[in-house]
Amino acid sequence: METTRDVTPPAARALATEAVHAGRDDLAALGVHAAPIDLSTTYPSHDSRGEAERIDAFAATGARLEGPPVYARLDNPTTARFETALARLEGTQTAVAFASGMAALSACLLARSAAGLRHVVAVRPLYGSSDHLLGSGLLGTEVTWTDPAGIAAAIRPDTGLVLVETPANPTLAEVDLRAVARDCGRVPLLVDNTFATPVLQRPAQSGARIVLHSATKYLGGHGDVLGGVVACDEEFAGVLRQVRFATGAVLHPLAGYLLLRGLATLPVRVRAASATAALLAARLAEDPRVSAVYYPRIGGAMVSFEVCGDPHAVIAAVRLITPAVSLGSVDTLIQHPASISHRVVAADDRESGGVGERLLRMSVGLEDPDDLWADLDKALAAV
Repeated sequence: METTRDVTPPAARALATEAVHAGRDDLAALGVHAAPIDLSTTYPSHDSRGEAERIDAFAATGARLEGPPVYARLDNPTTARFETALARLEGTQTAVAFASGMAALSACLLARSAAGLRHVVAVRPLYGSSDHLLGSGLLGTEVTWTDPAGIAAAIRPDTGLVLVETPANPTLAEVDLRAVARDCGRVPLLVDNTFATPVLQRPAQSGARIVLHSATKYLGGHGDVLGGVVACDEEFAGVLRQVRFATGAVLHPLAGYLLLRGLATLPVRVRAASATAALLAARLAEDPRVSAVYYPRIGGAMVSFEVCGDPHAVIAAVRLITPAVSLGSVDTLIQHPASISHRVVAADDRESGGVGERLLRMSVGLEDPDDLWADLDKALAAV
């Protein structure tokens, strides 16, 4: 078991340096080079009175427990390293990790509902499952859908969150975060930063109080780990930890280890994949078999495009590119949002959000761009 770690942030360092060292600053003092994996579900202690006091303190504020861990649903040293690192990359006070991105979003909604603030203002498009969770009312929330210009008018006394995703899934539409944050007033702005990652934007610097990631995607980066994380201030984090403890939506320590390892190469991966994505977007824009191409102003490794013919023919014809849902892996993935990632959204809402039947979403990986283009070219010929 690890001893208590000194997680005091060092002097300001470049993002690439933080990606490699954040969450690992104490390793040399521990006499190890790789971060330890703590798989314990429980931790022995003969001081039951002291444990009671610590649990009372957690119940009161949700603050991270000082001293040795108590139980894995409360905290884990390995996942805490990932939380520390991600918070440093996003420039927030802290972060709270969850079993998936949807578990992270659910915790945010439950945290605000617990304060009697069940109303959410949201901008489409969002990731399909996020859209479905809000629209279905499964967690007792009520949503008002609007465009960025209508956010201020949509806010009510019981509004607990304003939710935007930029670049948005799957159209890659962008919003002006500073303008949106001003329009939110007293209401916390939650930004899904999954597509951009802190490499391309740090929403907290533009006024967002809450930054959410599906860590499954770029933070992990290899398609082999499921997780979610919320970067925020300590006050909101305390409520999130209490929700996580009550619901059990904890991140497994092995996943925490893999996500911490993924952060080390995040800047290199995102920048390399973004360069290839920009090249492919330019080639697609010149191709007569493609009717529209969407690529963010801030860049990134995601490209969406509409084909003139049958998009399903493209999905069936790719060979190097993997036809699969999800994104952010080292290999290139392509999928048809209207059939998979956004299928749970009503057809009319998909269309109004720009998710048409001919739209394809591609997550560009680290392959050679010429090889990727050769595969796309052959697949487009099938249309």
